[in-house]
Amino acid sequence: MSLTLTERQSVVKELSKKYRKATKKEKSKIIDNLISLTNYNRCYARYVLRNYQYVRCRSKSKRQNKKKYDEIFLKDLKKIWYIYDNICGKRLAPFMPEAVDALERHGEIEIHDGNKHKLLSVSAATIDRLLKDERKKYLLGRKGHTKPGTLLKSQIPIRTFADWNENEAGFTEMDLVGHSGGNSSGQFNYTLDLTDIKTCWTELRAVLNKARVWTFEAIEDIRYSVPFEIKGLDSDNGGEFINEHLYQYCLKEKITFTRARSSRKNDNCYVEQKNWSVVRRAVGYKRFDTESSCKTLNELYTYLNLYVNHFQPVMKLKEKIRCGNKVKKIYDTARTPYRRVLEEKSINQKEKDNMIDIHEQLNPVELKRNITRLQKKLMKIKVITPLKSAIKKKC
Repeated sequence: MSLTLTERQSVVKELSKKYRKATKKEKSKIIDNLISLTNYNRCYARYVLRNYQYVRCRSKSKRQNKKKYDEIFLKDLKKIWYIYDNICGKRLAPFMPEAVDALERHGEIEIHDGNKHKLLSVSAATIDRLLKDERKKYLLGRKGHTKPGTLLKSQIPIRTFADWNENEAGFTEMDLVGHSGGNSSGQFNYTLDLTDIKTCWTELRAVLNKARVWTFEAIEDIRYSVPFEIKGLDSDNGGEFINEHLYQYCLKEKITFTRARSSRKNDNCYVEQKNWSVVRRAVGYKRFDTESSCKTLNELYTYLNLYVNHFQPVMKLKEKIRCGNKVKKIYDTARTPYRRVLEEKSINQKEKDNMIDIHEQLNPVELKRNITRLQKKLMKIKVITPLKSAIKKKC
């Protein structure tokens, strides 16, 4: 009959006392006795008799490491993470020094003693691990037409003055995001999303409907707002873009105008990604179909454009490596569009100096407050549905 663990430990305890004082022959007999009682291997039997105290202590005591990142640190990290729109660790970690500096400069955060060094040195993986449970509270489901595309660029160009050069700022993709609320009948607002491929700079403008005149006005307004010269426009095949007026305008202004293939959203992958990560995350999928909602959207975008371009770091795909049936993607270090513009050699220094002055005055927390305030205002605006409009006409 085999002994229990407790019984074996008692036997070892008693025999180990005799074993230490015994002669060589007596030790051999004690080992034989222990093996017969416990069925231990002879080598292990000698080991437990020689090191009984060590073995017993090790089996009961648990290694307890002092936590490097405590609850106070987690509180500071959560506050910074929320201010910068709940971005992932790979985007937040390289941006952390600039993020903390901006918050401290405007007196928006008071970091507890000893936590600043930890914040500046924490890894991306640790950030994601610490915020795993918190992130689940802010997940946004996809319900609409627009989803992030894969990074694949291919288009059928409309010949104007130059070929596409994606290694230079100014070559952009544009798209309209509909705010139909799942009901495509009737008139509703749209958001024009224009994204620069090289710097990832994004500009948003709300338009009352899909009419060409509103779309053209928004494009022209964006053209004189971005910190670089627009040299190329790439769109889908919608009539709001593919029309004689915009085509002749591009010819006159010497802007390269290209279009995507029909029913190929991946041809406009850069702007499609921004449709989700910027527009949908900010305003969701609710229906907006009034002049009031369009005006509020544009007011929201004045703050959102600054917030996204100055305080939201983004990663760009550098290369793809195929390993069998898997594709490994390698990205560059996360940087904000603002930083990418400052690094761009084709942009003149005067424009960069103006941007630096604007950036120094921007308070990310104040921008976030204004964005939240206008989001709440937007949700309270009443919708004029096509059904209600029809009933009013009959009456």
